[in-house]
Amino acid sequence: MSDVITWTLLTEVFVTLFVIMDPVGTIPIFLSLTRGRAPASVRRAAWQAVTVSFAVIVAFALVGQQILDYLGISLPALQCAGGLLLLLVALELLTGKDQTPAASSDVNVALVPLGTPLLAGPGAIVATMVLSRQVEDVPDFVGVALGVIGVHVALWLAMRFSLPILRLLHDGGVVLVSRIAGLLLSAIAVQLVADAVRAFIAGEG
Repeated sequence: MSDVITWTLLTEVFVTLFVIMDPVGTIPIFLSLTRGRAPASVRRAAWQAVTVSFAVIVAFALVGQQILDYLGISLPALQCAGGLLLLLVALELLTGKDQTPAASSDVNVALVPLGTPLLAGPGAIVATMVLSRQVEDVPDFVGVALGVIGVHVALWLAMRFSLPILRLLHDGGVVLVSRIAGLLLSAIAVQLVADAVRAFIAGEG
């Protein structure tokens, strides 16, 4: 199987995006945006949100580098900017500053704001673009693809079964998981910035 899948890259992609997109932390937001809707409507919203997020992430993974080349942006610059951006997201998770947008009757909340920018936000997009640069052969591609798919499956499961999960964890459990996710994300952010600085010093930027 190691000839078919790069397990290290799969794990890195899955863990990084899982921490950034935070399926467990999405549960309270999803419940607030779909409050008062029929169960069938809630299930449909979960599918739509995950589909939109997956489409956005894949699009940037495929053509993000072409955009960078056109704009003349180097990978170390992207890594540094992405690290700083992820650090801001991590600080929000650690400090508990929730910015839950109000649902609007004129907008499908599964598309906006849930699908994007809450799920497929700037942090997830930048991380995916950076990780996609590590793809050199078919096993690497399979690893990245399965990592992205795995995270979106986790997101769908979290939203699909949000009510029983929330009853199991309670509000305190969700807060605890969000704090741990913020700590891990801050470490990832610092590593991105450190790698970018080393690349600049080596003259790769």
